[in-house]
Amino acid sequence: MNPVRLAVAELRRLTSSRLARLALAALVLIPTLYGGLYLYANHDPYGAFPQVPAAVVSDDAGTTLSTGEKLQVGGSVADHLVDSKSFDWHRVSHDEALRGVDDGTYAFAVIMPKTFSADLASTAEMKPRQATVVLETNDANNYMTSMIGSQVIKQVTASVASEVSQTAASKLLLGFSQVHDQLVKAVDGSEKLRAGAAKADSGAHQLATGATSLASGLHDLSSGAKRLGTGIGQAAAGADDLEAGAGQLASGLGTLQSRTASLPAQTDKLADGAEQVAAGNRTIAGYGTKAATASSDLKRRITADRTSFLDTLRAQGLTDAQLSLVTSRLDTIDGYVDRADSTIQSASSDLTRLSKGADQVATGARALAKATPALTDGIASAHSGAVRLRDGASTLSSGLDTLKTGAGQLTTGADKAATGADSLASGANSLASGLDALTKGATDLHDGLVKGRDSIPDPSDAQRKAMAQTIGNPVGVSTGSLSSAGSYGAGLAPLFMSLALWIGAYVLFLFVRPLSPRALATSQRSVRTALGGWLAPALVGLVQVAALVLVVGRGVDIKIAHPVLAFLFLCFTSMTFVAILHALAARLGAVGKFLGLVFMVVQLVSAGGTFPWQTLPAPLQAVHHVVPMSHAVDGLRRLLYGADLGPVLGSLGVLTAYLVVALTVSTIAARRSRMWTPKRIKPALEL
Repeated sequence: MNPVRLAVAELRRLTSSRLARLALAALVLIPTLYGGLYLYANHDPYGAFPQVPAAVVSDDAGTTLSTGEKLQVGGSVADHLVDSKSFDWHRVSHDEALRGVDDGTYAFAVIMPKTFSADLASTAEMKPRQATVVLETNDANNYMTSMIGSQVIKQVTASVASEVSQTAASKLLLGFSQVHDQLVKAVDGSEKLRAGAAKADSGAHQLATGATSLASGLHDLSSGAKRLGTGIGQAAAGADDLEAGAGQLASGLGTLQSRTASLPAQTDKLADGAEQVAAGNRTIAGYGTKAATASSDLKRRITADRTSFLDTLRAQGLTDAQLSLVTSRLDTIDGYVDRADSTIQSASSDLTRLSKGADQVATGARALAKATPALTDGIASAHSGAVRLRDGASTLSSGLDTLKTGAGQLTTGADKAATGADSLASGANSLASGLDALTKGATDLHDGLVKGRDSIPDPSDAQRKAMAQTIGNPVGVSTGSLSSAGSYGAGLAPLFMSLALWIGAYVLFLFVRPLSPRALATSQRSVRTALGGWLAPALVGLVQVAALVLVVGRGVDIKIAHPVLAFLFLCFTSMTFVAILHALAARLGAVGKFLGLVFMVVQLVSAGGTFPWQTLPAPLQAVHHVVPMSHAVDGLRRLLYGADLGPVLGSLGVLTAYLVVALTVSTIAARRSRMWTPKRIKPALEL
């Protein structure tokens, strides 16, 4: 009897009655019911979120920014959530939201507190505060709602953070533009400052040069005034001598007049003396004329230099107050010079008259000597002229004394003016040095402002908006997937389809006999007996696979990238699972069936069908790599989602190994089952 005939016999036994056929049909549909209904229930739970009721509350009182703009972020966030329709949002009060979450009316509540906008606006202050969004959940409603609500809060905070960042970045960039505009003005101002400082520096240098020339001229004036004083002193001494001589002349003429009798004898001597006196008077008059000429020249030079001197000072940048001080000092000096000049001119006139008088005396004396008879008449005239000469000499001496005093004052004033001019020259040099530094500093300031202006961005409105959006949300997400499940249900399909086939194989052996008693009672080879016992449930498993693929692919509408390959892979997986459970049932009986249930639980928790297997505890990670369901899930994922099919061969290799080992164990169990023992005749446990 070959394995096919054994399988056919077993199938006939399973379909021998109407009830048996119904039971077999139920066994065939169990994987379909399990996998199909579970995947149908979880096909797209995320798409049903708009049906989940949730509360949103805005207690935000808002705030006013420093610009006067009203900020009310909480209400905007609440409106955005309601408009998004991501959940069945309800805009309610704070108390209503808490009651709704507590009694299950709402899955969760999102609350913007009273200070929400104020806390967001505090980023512009020295003590910023973090704005808080409150999430109220109740795990008694559903634990997953807490996790879902947390994801919603993350999206809300990210959106608000992006909006706040964009606003802050926009204001920052606007500030850059304003700073740039002000720097442009500062650059223009610094250019004017630099030009003005350069002009002032040039003027200061000219002022220093003029002040130095002024000081030199005033020193020359002081030296000339000292020489003038010396000459006036000499003239005053000569005037004193003239006064004494004129007095003596007057006295002598008086005596001469009284002694007219002896006049002829002394005429020659008188003429000689008169000529000597006339010569001395001419010499004195010459000194007076020179002094008068020097005084006039000094007065004219001071007057001529005064205007050009003041113009030079004004051109050098002296203020009106400084010019007024210099003018006052020059007025004082002019007064001294005017008085001295007036005295010298008067004295010169007197000396000239005196010289002329002496000449007349000499002429008269000579005429007297020639004309003695007329001498008596001339003596009276000479006496009168001598008296006038004496008085004029006295006046000249007094004037020269006054002129000497004025020359001393002129010398003192010239010394003070020269000292002031030295100070002015020193100050002008210091001013020029300071303006040199100012010019260099103004140039450095201008260059620095130009660099600052060029380094500060000046974006346009469109550029500022684009830059603010980039700064507020600098990272964009571009999702790429080498393969995609498409839905939550499709993501779970590999695990639950594999699990459904295991369950389907498991329930088969509640009705199917692992080994045919008829075959065991004959001399049939053990391998044929084992294959015959495995083949019948394996064929039923193939029908289970066909029904499961039909319902999952058509009924639940889960897309299968490689439908033919996926069907063949599931068929091979079902045959492997049937072989494993067949081996356990054939070798261990009721205990083996129980171990098949335990093995299913172990595979369920270690297959990595929901979360990545790397998240499992270390012992289960080791189990993951050796249990067959893990490889069934991995291979089925690639066939369902359209990924690289290379690893599928590895999964098939592991499943093949399990298939071969299971059939070997079944063969061993068939050989051992030929021996009947009391325990086998009456087992302690029977399923």
